[in-house]
Amino acid sequence: MKRQCTFIVLDSVGIGALPDAADYGDVGADTLGHIAAHRGGLALPNLQAMGLGNVPRDGAPLLGCGPVDAPTAAFGRMAERAFGKDTATGHWEFMGLVLDAPFRTFPEGFPPEILEPFLAKIGRDAVLGNKAASGTVILEELGAEHLRTGAPIVYTSADPVFQIAAHQDVVPVETLYRWCEAAFDIVIPAGQSRVIARPFTGSPGAFTRTHRRKDFALAPPRPTYLDDLARHGVSTLGIGKIASIYSGQGIAEERHTRDNADGIAATLEAMQTRAHDFVFTNLVDFDMLYGHRRNPDGYAACLEAFDASLPELLAAMQPGDLLIVSADHGNDPTYRGTDHTREYVPLLVLGGGLDAGTALGTRPSFADIGRSICDFFGAMTDNVAGTSFLSAP
Repeated sequence: MKRQCTFIVLDSVGIGALPDAADYGDVGADTLGHIAAHRGGLALPNLQAMGLGNVPRDGAPLLGCGPVDAPTAAFGRMAERAFGKDTATGHWEFMGLVLDAPFRTFPEGFPPEILEPFLAKIGRDAVLGNKAASGTVILEELGAEHLRTGAPIVYTSADPVFQIAAHQDVVPVETLYRWCEAAFDIVIPAGQSRVIARPFTGSPGAFTRTHRRKDFALAPPRPTYLDDLARHGVSTLGIGKIASIYSGQGIAEERHTRDNADGIAATLEAMQTRAHDFVFTNLVDFDMLYGHRRNPDGYAACLEAFDASLPELLAAMQPGDLLIVSADHGNDPTYRGTDHTREYVPLLVLGGGLDAGTALGTRPSFADIGRSICDFFGAMTDNVAGTSFLSAP
């Protein structure tokens, strides 16, 4: 039986501020550490057994999830080398594309030179919102007015993203997608990385975003390790928002998911059926539902739910397989604002020839993951952004 690699991204599960956090206004951020302190300890027995508590920390050990004497996985942490703390930047770096300049963000809202041509393209007179906001809070604030006027709700975040929300009874979803395509042609040249369609349903006081979200993302400007893997014949399944982040480049098949539970179920199924060589999963609920909404209790419960799923995932591994668990940035739910936070991310690696308990230290780039996956599959690459932790300490 051929070997399989599974890489699970716990979206936003940072583990302490990076040395350059001051440049991002994130001094002292610590997603996992502060959640643990808020809860009086995190109950993550399976992640703890793998070595989560052994991951190097600049502060105190994780409360309730300290180091163990014999971790079952290799453990370490990674620093993001690229400028930024957004989804695309982190995921692109995983696969060897390290940006030397950040995407452009609009924390004060989009200027007329963006909004005016957008409105002209979609045939509307005005937008609602036009500010950085939580996707659920802005529906509470402006959903009723949107129902009355039909004007699109436009908002952004710490990510370089243009988001459009519209009620499905007011704006058909396919029309919303066309609005996003119109916006894409304007905001991508302006330095953004994604446009997101955010359809919702319901009535005032009970608006709900639907699973028909759609991302329109800038394609990676250069080949990534995913392209190297594909040329080597490695079949990659993207679960969650993975395919949209890379605009499908190097992805053989994608699986859209509703939530973390659906993403975990899809990952388990892929590990059991083994239809693909590389299973690449993003679990977004940590970030979307709890980090941005500054809900440490919900975040902790979400972590505990993932931890409870680990035994079944581990049981699906076959001899010689590789499992990697990491994150793409931080989003400390106890920190000010509603933005991502510039943090180290944990790295847990099981299999792939690594001895249990191997200390991987502090890796200088997220790209070490992609380079290691290429190494695992024997895929030749000229991309030197990362260093494999499978062949070097």
